[in-house]
Amino acid sequence: MGRLNYAWSNTESLLVHLLAGLTGMQKDAAVVVFLSVNSTRGRIEMVERLGKLLLKPGPELQELLDLTTRFSKLSAVRHRYNHSIWSFQEDGSISTILMRIADRRDRIRMGQKQLLDEDQLARLDQDLEMMSELNRNIWQFLKNRGYSVT
Repeated sequence: MGRLNYAWSNTESLLVHLLAGLTGMQKDAAVVVFLSVNSTRGRIEMVERLGKLLLKPGPELQELLDLTTRFSKLSAVRHRYNHSIWSFQEDGSISTILMRIADRRDRIRMGQKQLLDEDQLARLDQDLEMMSELNRNIWQFLKNRGYSVT
């Protein structure tokens, strides 16, 4: 969990640099805008919309949209594990209990439990590697376009 939170925080903060680079605003101003939007989804959508507004259709815009699409998919992973209670059993097994209410037409569901077997833990490791790769790809995008990252 610590590795997931660390990787996510480092990657989500790159949205500040994308905001600054796309708009030409100073990083401090981009931080204010970033912090004024309360959700990761909203921050990603803002970067996408600014990209669509300010960039010409072509490879640069497509690369930005590819990055934000990957970002959104990985956000679901982070959301799943950060909004769960972790249960560690004496036999060494690990489960998560999702702390979310699913409101259906005539009932609600909550407390969805998932056993984290070796396959699930391996998938989480893959997702973490994908997050690290996304981080590196965003830094490269920023560098290739000369966006200020200081």
